[in-house]
Amino acid sequence: MYPVALLVERALNDLDADQLVALHEGLDEPVTYHLVLPVESSSAALASSLSSLGAGEIAPAVAPELVLDAADEVRRQGADELEASAALLRTRGQEVVPLLTEEDPVDELVRVVREHAAAEAIILTEPHFVKAFFGLDWSARAKRALDVPTLHLIEHVPFDGQAR
Repeated sequence: MYPVALLVERALNDLDADQLVALHEGLDEPVTYHLVLPVESSSAALASSLSSLGAGEIAPAVAPELVLDAADEVRRQGADELEASAALLRTRGQEVVPLLTEEDPVDELVRVVREHAAAEAIILTEPHFVKAFFGLDWSARAKRALDVPTLHLIEHVPFDGQAR
């Protein structure tokens, strides 16, 4: 078995799934994708709200039950995106272990790599030019924390468009 830790920012599409599978064509052993999709937790939303107050931003008070309902909806949507992504890889004959997390995405990726002795890590994100410039993006953080090859791909973009 060839374990791959895969961190995605949002649901995969057909192009993403095809390109991921193509990366591992010709391996003598089957690939298992440990697919990690982060969702914002209610505690992260609360921290964000509090930091807004500290920055002098005024936000209307929100009833706690509405925050909890919103957090549940975010988790449901995340679970749906995770299952749809896993299904795309499974229909291409791949083994997938899906994981929805409310933890820091890079910390979770590092944990998955270590726990499953992943041979490599792949990170699919939208372009984040400012974060990338300052080395704060998931890819830069993961490369500093991992001792396995780490590939950063832009989601929903063909390989030949990634180099630009």
